[in-house]
Amino acid sequence: MSNIRQILMLETASPQAVRRAVSFCEAVYDGHQTVEGVVANWAENDDAVRSGWEKGKIAVSVDPEWKMLDGFQPDVVIDAILAKNNQGTRMDEAPLVIGLGPGYVAGQDVHMVVETHRGHNLSRIITVGGAEPNTGIPGPIGGYTEERILRAPCDGKFKAARSIGDRVKKGERIGTVATDVIQAQIDGVLRGLIRSSSRVCRGLKIGDIDPRGDVNYCHTISDKARAISGSVLEAILRVFN
Repeated sequence: MSNIRQILMLETASPQAVRRAVSFCEAVYDGHQTVEGVVANWAENDDAVRSGWEKGKIAVSVDPEWKMLDGFQPDVVIDAILAKNNQGTRMDEAPLVIGLGPGYVAGQDVHMVVETHRGHNLSRIITVGGAEPNTGIPGPIGGYTEERILRAPCDGKFKAARSIGDRVKKGERIGTVATDVIQAQIDGVLRGLIRSSSRVCRGLKIGDIDPRGDVNYCHTISDKARAISGSVLEAILRVFN
């Protein structure tokens, strides 16, 4: 056990996770979320955060500008926005600041960078320099890359016609954005889908079809996420163990 007991996740007011079944950000909407047995609760203020910690829960708060950091003085800050560029994270925000993926320079923006690109260097801890540039190409699953991704065909409001965990066939209707229909490009299981009624922009990733066909994968984190999170833990233990 790593014995890390006080975790605060800062979110936007309307998070748009695709893999919602394994995303703690869903606590913003539902008040709580459980991922592989770990529980996160929505916390509207500092007192609620501390109350959740006393109960052994992760706290999730809406604070896209990270203003709450000043009140808690964290030992570790992890920038997991995955925006492919630095949105303002600084090394002086905590004794250890970690950035995930491209957009950060270890030793300049953050203390350490964790590689997020699938391949030989996935999850490598970088202490000098940065991660590989964003290719814009999804990692392959079952031999499929871009074909497995569902993207918004236009700007507008997304309306879902299917749910996470559904088995779908190529050509089946998954939902609509405005009046445009979104169809599955391959057979598989709908592993991820953003919330219905979300406002989206053209080209935004809004869903993910897993060609392996195992519904259980919808409710467990991916191999990639597990590798990256393991490296984040290793980075923390390098400094604080």
